[in-house]
Amino acid sequence: MHGPALSGWLLMGLCAATGAYCLLRTRDGTERERGSARAEALMGFGMAAMAVPPALLTLPEWMWVVHAVVFGAAALHAVVRLRDGGHHPHHAVGSLAMVYMAVAMAPGAAHASGGGHLGHGAQPAGGVPALTGVLLVYYALYVLGSAGRLIPAPVGVPAGAGAPTTTTGPVWDARPELALACRLTMGIAMFAMLLTL
Repeated sequence: MHGPALSGWLLMGLCAATGAYCLLRTRDGTERERGSARAEALMGFGMAAMAVPPALLTLPEWMWVVHAVVFGAAALHAVVRLRDGGHHPHHAVGSLAMVYMAVAMAPGAAHASGGGHLGHGAQPAGGVPALTGVLLVYYALYVLGSAGRLIPAPVGVPAGAGAPTTTTGPVWDARPELALACRLTMGIAMFAMLLTL
């Protein structure tokens, strides 16, 4: 990822934490919910790996190929599962965006655009501006829509409802808004990564 090292550290930590939370969500729920959580965990960890600051680790050239292949397979899986509904269209777009960023960030992309090999994080900006713009618009709309769904609707509080409730299940199972917050976080991180592409 291009840009300041601090933003790379923040994105790496945020995406890794989001991926870890999504991994916890794979333990409970329906098969559809677990599958969605697995796809989101893969996305979170993949984005964390892409955001590694070059001061910490210079990713080897073959890593970009691995990213492109893994997320290409994830996109294909999401496209095949489109008929099931759920978040598969968004997973397909996200996986294809990851393939696009892996190709654009690969050291060979700098050679193809006429730039020299400057190493991870120091190469000139890559990618196709029009495609980057379309993805930025998509993620901006996705983030705004997700944020809107997190705002609770005003409801009347019934008498006696002020007492706190306790749950016996795990936290990630009892709080579906955390899954939405996870998706919102990854949408914001993807938007930031596309901005620095």
